Amino acid sequence: MGFIFDHLVHFVEDPKVAIEELKVQGIHAVEGGIHENRGTYNALSYFDLSYIEFLSTYDRILVEQTEHLKYSLPETVVQDQFVEGFSRFAVRTTDIEGAANRFREKGLNINGPIPYSRKRPDGSLIEWQLLFVGDESDELQLPFIIQWNESDEERRNEQIEKNVIVPHPAGISFSHVTFAVEDGNHTVEKWSDFLDLKAGEVYIDKKLQARCQRLELPGGNLEFCSPIGEGVVSEVLEKRGEKPFQVNFSDGIRDAKFNLLGGIYNIIK
Repeated sequence: MGFIFDHLVHFVEDPKVAIEELKVQGIHAVEGGIHENRGTYNALSYFDLSYIEFLSTYDRILVEQTEHLKYSLPETVVQDQFVEGFSRFAVRTTDIEGAANRFREKGLNINGPIPYSRKRPDGSLIEWQLLFVGDESDELQLPFIIQWNESDEERRNEQIEKNVIVPHPAGISFSHVTFAVEDGNHTVEKWSDFLDLKAGEVYIDKKLQARCQRLELPGGNLEFCSPIGEGVVSEVLEKRGEKPFQVNFSDGIRDAKFNLLGGIYNIIK
């Protein structure tokens, strides 16, 4: 069984603002759709099949008052008090039942798999299953697991036809997500075991004032950074706790870094 990076969730007040701001930076994003009876809707920015979901609410009271499954994304959004910024991420699999068994054997708490669906703007229906995984001993929330009802090839072809997957004017590809954590060694060791991922070498990022290490995940690597001095990592930990805080892109036509609705976007030439 293998896992692939699927998408990063960026909670925002207004996804249309994200679409317009990204356009200025040469990043293509489109309206997604409505999660009926769940109070949320989204916009999407694809990098092949890895994507960023700009999630928002059209009925915040419904989201607040619904009893959400433990370890689910809506539970996280409510716990974060609808603060703009990166929230959680998902990895995909083609064997979600096997994934449930794997995590159960690792001593983790699970909810699911549970079927979901939403309508696209053109009225078509998209369906998937989700598995929510929790580790009560750590603050950093584990990824949730997704299994799409279509194959990767079917999804890619469909999104290309709909002009959802297109080359970005900025020329970029998805690289990795950076997380602020208190103890990088601890997190890397646990997550590499949970997800069966290879760890890279430890290095010092002077700009972040942090000690960092990556896990190699197809579709988008995971970078865990612990503070060694005052900087953005220490600030994130103080304000939001252990969270993803930066998304990184490679192959850009220029180096660039910008803040967008509570998240940092870093383009590397």
